[in-house]
Amino acid sequence: MLAALLADLLHTLSMTQDRPAYQAKKRFYGRMLTIFGRKPVLEALQDSRLRPYRLHLADSNKSAGIIDDMLRLARERGAEVAYHDKQALSRISKNAKQDQGVALDIECEGFADVEDLIANCPAELDLMALDGITNPQNLGMIIRSVCASPMTGLLLPERGCARLDALVIKASAGTLFRARIYRCQDLAQTLGEFVRLGTAVYGLDVAAEHSLAGLRAKPRSIFVMGNETNGLSPEVRAVCTDRLSIPMCNGVESLNVSVAASLLAFRSLFR
Repeated sequence: MLAALLADLLHTLSMTQDRPAYQAKKRFYGRMLTIFGRKPVLEALQDSRLRPYRLHLADSNKSAGIIDDMLRLARERGAEVAYHDKQALSRISKNAKQDQGVALDIECEGFADVEDLIANCPAELDLMALDGITNPQNLGMIIRSVCASPMTGLLLPERGCARLDALVIKASAGTLFRARIYRCQDLAQTLGEFVRLGTAVYGLDVAAEHSLAGLRAKPRSIFVMGNETNGLSPEVRAVCTDRLSIPMCNGVESLNVSVAASLLAFRSLFR
């Protein structure tokens, strides 16, 4: 027991002493996006705009044309190749039923850790945050809109939203790989840290008294889109400094969340 505690202490001390290297490594792996499935992986390796880092293969894969093509492309592009048993590969892909024995780590330059943004928060900030967006089609279309807009980027929690997979990539028309995405663990907690820095957090809510129309947003602003069915979660709602609605006509209650996100993303261009 004492030996184990001592080992943990030494490990913690070494990480603290080498914190710059640890932070650099954390940022590097934070830029990784793992996709799976033979066709998506092959297409990604064929796309010269993407930066493949490591190809993961199940050691039970039999030699086949598509596997051979992946190996050839990975080597041509300088990507590492790693072999795993099926169980280990499923932990990497997080989808044993659909990974087909293949996964690929891709380095996405636009992915960033929100802690760095909080530590060096700019004077002007225009973020969109997603709270429980579970439909991959909606998530992909929102990513595409934010990527194409003047917004700073998208704040996306690790838990509670649709996973960044082939369905999201397809719906985003490939913009996921170049979108500016800040990832966090707990959205409500992260939004609270921004509020303490003086950032306005606006929750989009169909029942809100204040309207998005004519809003004079603060220089630092975050706009939160809620779940497709239930809207904002209670935890996130409690953190919001204000709530906004989009004016509706002809008795229409609300818009699809991806449509609402598009209106929000491009609002500054039409004033």
